[in-house]
Parts: sequence; structure tokens; C-alpha cells
Amino acid sequence: MTKLNLILFVLLILAALGVITAQHKARKLYIELQQQEDAAKQYEIEWGQLQLEQSTWAMHSRIEQIAEKRLNMQVPDGARIQVVSP
Repeated sequence: MTKLNLILFVLLILAALGVITAQHKARKLYIELQQQEDAAKQYEIEWGQLQLEQSTWAMHSRIEQIAEKRLNMQVPDGARIQVVSP
């Protein structure tokens, strides 16, 4: 009987250690998941800011202004414009 009790006690200890290990791993994975979700939110914010910046840089009025000032380009007269049909 004592031998059986000892075996059951050892199995109980091993099972308890297994539960503790599993909980620890689950907590570590949950913390990592939270960190990854936070990083994803930051990337989404940065992506939105980059899209806004791109739309600002690509505004027609800004491009036209740069073309006039830096490249000395001018809008042609209506008589000089030709429309080509496909």
C-alpha cells in the first residue's frame, strides 16, 4: 500500500508540474500576442500617416506649382492642345 501511495504521490507531483509549465507557457504566449497586436496597431497608424503624406505630396496643385517654379513649365494655350482619340 505504501508503494502505491508513493507512486501516486510522484504522479501527482509530475501532473502538478505539468500544469504549472503549461500555464507558464500560455501566459508567455498571451503576452507575446498582446505585444504583436500592439505592434500591428502601431503599423496601422503609421500606414495611415504615410497614406496621408503621400496624398499631400501628390496633390495636383503642388505638382503644378513645382512644375512652374523648378522646371519652368507652363500650361499650354487651348489652341495648342490636341485631343487624340484611341
